[in-house]
Amino acid sequence: MSKYVAAIDQGTTSTRCILFDRQGTIISVGQKEHEQIYPKPGWVEHNPDEIWKNTLEVIALARIKASATSADIAAIGITNQRETTVVWNRRTGKPYYNALVWQDTRTGDLVAKYEKEGGLNQFREKTGLPVSTYFSGLKLKWVLDNVEGVRTDAEKGEALFGNIDTFVIWHLTGGARAGIHVTDVTNASRTQLMNLRSLQWDDDMLSTYDIPKAMLPTIRSSSEVYGEVSSEVLPGVPIAGILGDQHAALVGQTCFEPGMAKNTYGTGCFMVMNTGDELKLSENGLLTTIAYKFGDQPVQYALEGSIAIAGALVQWVRDNLGLINKSSDIEVLAKTVEDNGGAYCVPAFSGLYAPYWRNDARGIIAGLTRYVNKGHIARAVLEATAYQTLDVVKAMEQDSGIELSSLRVDGGMVANQLLMQFQADMLGAPVVAPAVAETTALGAAYAAGLAVGYWEGLDDLRRNWSVAHTWEPAMSEEKRTELHRGWSKAVTKSFGWMD
Repeated sequence: MSKYVAAIDQGTTSTRCILFDRQGTIISVGQKEHEQIYPKPGWVEHNPDEIWKNTLEVIALARIKASATSADIAAIGITNQRETTVVWNRRTGKPYYNALVWQDTRTGDLVAKYEKEGGLNQFREKTGLPVSTYFSGLKLKWVLDNVEGVRTDAEKGEALFGNIDTFVIWHLTGGARAGIHVTDVTNASRTQLMNLRSLQWDDDMLSTYDIPKAMLPTIRSSSEVYGEVSSEVLPGVPIAGILGDQHAALVGQTCFEPGMAKNTYGTGCFMVMNTGDELKLSENGLLTTIAYKFGDQPVQYALEGSIAIAGALVQWVRDNLGLINKSSDIEVLAKTVEDNGGAYCVPAFSGLYAPYWRNDARGIIAGLTRYVNKGHIARAVLEATAYQTLDVVKAMEQDSGIELSSLRVDGGMVANQLLMQFQADMLGAPVVAPAVAETTALGAAYAAGLAVGYWEGLDDLRRNWSVAHTWEPAMSEEKRTELHRGWSKAVTKSFGWMD
């Protein structure tokens, strides 16, 4: 009997492999960061070959740390940074160009073109998504239109497209020798090329964006056996789960009932609410997306509020301003003051995502006086994430008709006590962190384990979930309203910076 399930968590800044046991406990971790490439303002790239090499390395690390063989591992689940777009050659396995990361805004001109022709919401009914630089479809169009030879090869079936899940699985299952070219419904739902109802590539969207169908992967469920690892790192182990990172965190947090929601505080901030088998189109700036689909069971839908910049703002304060030496120092600096001193930071580095969807917005610091010092700036930086989350929660409550009773949270920023307490204060509701913080990797492991019978059903997973910490609100309604009013005013000042 296999002891573990492995999860490959290919994120925006690093790749990890984590081995979990039946209780969802972490047995071992291998992790490696990859380079962030910024060729021009607004352009963000990753080297796909580096990510693939790192994937092999972290699998080996996690396996060696646990003294595990292939026989000890029941299955592998994959979770990944969504929307990040790779195009590679079917015969050589070599990428034609660097991966275009989800934060990349080079498709701004294309967005403006489609906005002029039919409005940003013209494809929402089919795809659940507005026209935005965020999603994979326009990124893929940019590669086809701007990288020499790609369109010709794509039309011949030689060029393959995928988000990072697809690229990694293709290589793990043999690459140019017989690699499997698949994705799951959650990742496909972030391309703006899949029809949310049919769960298939939409011919009208492909025609609109001028994308050859031959280059697209086959869409499968989030939990089934897709193939086996052919690489020597874990030969013969079935790959049996695929979930985009935010969907994986929803599963890892066991949010299996309609109305249950989680928020992941990472590079960006992503709140997802399960809406069950009912597809709800948002009227308040949220995305309609797939929550997950387990095997032959009905697809489950979700509403999502995507915030582009959360932890990335702390990194900016560290790397660009030099106010702190390491990310965790932000809390220490913020605690040197009692409040934000009237300062607000709106991190619209690549426009604003939910619920505003303003491509013309850019980052600002507002409300400055001679009184404001670096402690106040640090506090404003942390508070920005909580305010953005509050705006998403308000939109989610309006769309779903469900009032949030508590918020399940995960991601790196959950370690920041000041931020989590401020989040509870602004929501006026408890904020709850689970015992296993690595919910994204855990969700991918759950999807894979369910497919091979390592876990029998959702009740097994629910039993694994337990609380590590709860932050209760402790702020007056009057103070909460006053702070949010200042934030709302600052947000409007970030609009209209880009023509």
